[in-house]
Amino acid sequence: MSEMLIDIGTLRGLGTVLVMGAFCCVLCWTFSARRRDAFAEAAQLPFADEHADRPAFSAARSTQQ
Repeated sequence: MSEMLIDIGTLRGLGTVLVMGAFCCVLCWTFSARRRDAFAEAAQLPFADEHADRPAFSAARSTQQ
């Protein structure tokens, strides 16, 4: 019978292949045409309440003057 010994180099190689496969999956998911609209909407979230804050800031500023 032949024993299969797994050394540290084999484990590192398998880990590299596993991480590379996960990276490729994330890359495909990221650039998928089905997700484009959701990502475009999420990209605008930091600017969503920018317009809501402006009138309150302007009103407070005009009352201080």
